[in-house]
Amino acid sequence: MDRPSGTLDTEHRTILLNLARQAVELASAGRLGPAVPLDDLPEALRASRATFVTLTRQGALRGCIGGLQATLPLAQDVVEHARAAATEDFRFYPVRPEETAELEIEVSILSEPVPLDYQHSDELLTRLRPGVDGVILTSGLNRATFLPQVWEKVAQPSVFLDMLCEKAGLPRRAWRTGHPDILTYQVESFHEAEAAAA
Repeated sequence: MDRPSGTLDTEHRTILLNLARQAVELASAGRLGPAVPLDDLPEALRASRATFVTLTRQGALRGCIGGLQATLPLAQDVVEHARAAATEDFRFYPVRPEETAELEIEVSILSEPVPLDYQHSDELLTRLRPGVDGVILTSGLNRATFLPQVWEKVAQPSVFLDMLCEKAGLPRRAWRTGHPDILTYQVESFHEAEAAAA
């Protein structure tokens, strides 16, 4: 798969991962920070972008928080979501200082979500691109998203949508019986193991 245009270089990725690491370590200790030196950062890291930060420990999810709309400079957005992933993901207890050395941090930078036009549920299944598309599903006041990385564990589009409906607080097969709004996006993702190997 071709990487999207605007891909960050290794230096930019390393800066973001280092900021995320500092944010997680400080948050686990109940401290604020780090301060983001926007004036000293490359222009690519000052542009407004939407991000998710994912924490894993020994391969298991430990926290994941992000936003779907770009509201902050990229570097600041990563810091805010790294802190939140460590302390505000309701599925997990807050990260403790002794855990931080075992955490792997992944940053995902989102493209602008675009509506996916479809007439019926069978067509929706064929229009999704496993491994490529992140999906936002909205029905009334219920909304949820899965990053493209979820396809690595859930390869079948029907199961992917079942789980996404459940995450949104809907019946698992609501995507078949109703006609939820679907938006798709792509991500540029990178994690610490990749940066260390570069």
